Amino acid sequence: MRSRVGPRHARQPVPTVLRGIYLPRSTDAAASAMATYGIPLLVLATTDSAALTGLAFALEWVPRLGTFTFAGALVDRHGTTAVLRLASAGRALVVLAAAFILPTQAAGYGTTVTVMLLAASTGILTECSYLAAETAGGIAGREAGERAHRVQSVLLGIDQIATLGGPALAGLLLQRAHAAGMLIVIAAFSLLTSLLAPRQRHQRTPAGPQPALSGLHTGWTTLRALPALGWLVTGLAISNLTVGLLQAATPVIVVKQLGHSPADVGLIWSAAAIASLLAVALCRRAIERFGLWPIGAVSATIAASACMAVSFTDSYGTYLALIAVLMAGEGGLTVVLRTVRSRLIPAPVFGATLSLTILLLLLPFPLAGALVATVPPAQLGHVITLCAALQALGLFAAFARLCTAPALRTSSV
Repeated sequence: MRSRVGPRHARQPVPTVLRGIYLPRSTDAAASAMATYGIPLLVLATTDSAALTGLAFALEWVPRLGTFTFAGALVDRHGTTAVLRLASAGRALVVLAAAFILPTQAAGYGTTVTVMLLAASTGILTECSYLAAETAGGIAGREAGERAHRVQSVLLGIDQIATLGGPALAGLLLQRAHAAGMLIVIAAFSLLTSLLAPRQRHQRTPAGPQPALSGLHTGWTTLRALPALGWLVTGLAISNLTVGLLQAATPVIVVKQLGHSPADVGLIWSAAAIASLLAVALCRRAIERFGLWPIGAVSATIAASACMAVSFTDSYGTYLALIAVLMAGEGGLTVVLRTVRSRLIPAPVFGATLSLTILLLLLPFPLAGALVATVPPAQLGHVITLCAALQALGLFAAFARLCTAPALRTSSV
């Protein structure tokens, strides 16, 4: 006869990892990818303005950077479930409101204000839901113990699949079902995330408020004490200016200059996601054989060369191929960055330093949107060339300083 262990109230159904982590992460990642890549396309479709498209891209990222300083504190204080549910429900309400408002407005001031507010508000809510889902994934990894790497591998695969399918789906819906169709699908994924968010199974002890500046100061102090990581983050931040510029300018280049549809814009980023996923898989094995430094240098060369060539292309097929090559190089650089971070950052200050590095790497994105907003479309090629040259110099300087760093010369990962 099997004995009972624990009181009756303790024997409650425990959600599986699939139901409690993977499903809400999948729906949130799908909504986030569609919003991130689809809303700039929506702005271009409704305003027919390259400047406003760039401004919308900036408005998506500036609030995210501001949200980054307090969203983590919200998750720590109120828990992943509450933040994920509220942020996802809020995003669903915002995009549904836009879906019903936009068809009633004629092109002009009202439409412009609506899509700009949509870009800013979805940026804030997407960052909150992402941090909540990421924290829930981290908790699941710790609870999995020795199987933590399996949980993280699945979560990384979910994010990559969302990046693969989200842009293509957003572009296709915008072309076939117009703005309302795309926004309703984003709202549906957001509502599913809110409904699927599981109840937390553990009690959280409310912590006192942690000033955002205190965490940033801790991260900055640690980063200054780790010159290898500092040089790598600096080089990648410069590189991200070019990557962000291409992300912001691609709707304008593909639709306005190359004469293709919004669905073709989404196809570009889906192809880029495939290339990045393959590069990540290849680089993990290559680093084990050749070491971090050679693979990082090769990835940097590939990314910089592709960016330099993009500004000279005049066909859609070549543009798609070069963006895919660029993102393959970026995928390799991401593996190098994550490996160096995990090796060098001390555990007691890992969270603060990680937050600062992410913040530094995201800062160029709103600047890229501002460039697209202010530069005439005919001159975007020259700006891309200039940024690609800066990218090449930045990555060369970073890896020239890192070629003797033990963290990049060690062959084992």
